[in-house]
Amino acid sequence: MLTVHHLNNSRSQRVLWLLEELGVPYEIVRYQRQPDMRAPKELRAIHPLGKSPVVTDNGNTIAESGAILEYIIATYGNGRLIPRADTPERLRYTYWLHYAEGSAMTPLLLKLLFTLMPKRAPALLRPLVRKVSNQALSTLVNPQLKQHMAYWEGELGKSEWFAGSEFSGADIQMSFPLEAAAARGGLEDGHPRCVAFLERIHARPAYARALEKGGPYEVGR
Repeated sequence: MLTVHHLNNSRSQRVLWLLEELGVPYEIVRYQRQPDMRAPKELRAIHPLGKSPVVTDNGNTIAESGAILEYIIATYGNGRLIPRADTPERLRYTYWLHYAEGSAMTPLLLKLLFTLMPKRAPALLRPLVRKVSNQALSTLVNPQLKQHMAYWEGELGKSEWFAGSEFSGADIQMSFPLEAAAARGGLEDGHPRCVAFLERIHARPAYARALEKGGPYEVGR
């Protein structure tokens, strides 16, 4: 049986959601973040990088969210949650599947990093670190994040879902950047289509079932 090595409050929540959408039986091995929010060292026994998500299935160990989604949909999807080959929707699907981690998450991670740095700096250095962090946020990170959010808003104006008129794995993959942007990027300000997208995915029964099994999920908060 497929096993999800699930870290709380992490991207592995998307994997549980995908499996619930497809009705694939699976087991969960749970890992809790350490006080510094890092994954525990036990995950390194599953994959050398010690990151989540990781799934094991039929002797295979698969890491990276996009690769995991591709594997599960190809192995268990039977044509579900993926547009037909040689269609414009399939090309969009592939793009969003890779864009989510390849481009969208970079400014969001930098936003988190520069927000946390002043809080974790030694007291004497805190004013300087705060000044540097605020400068980086205002001149580099926030403008990039604003550009990405405007891009999402425009693309969701073309179709209800990211790859077209049908819900797909691309929407599951894109859920994490949008949820992170809602938590710490100001997504609610001027991006009504993005907010509506989050409302639609949160209303899906499979999303709710994945939350029940995965535990509390507060991206970026």
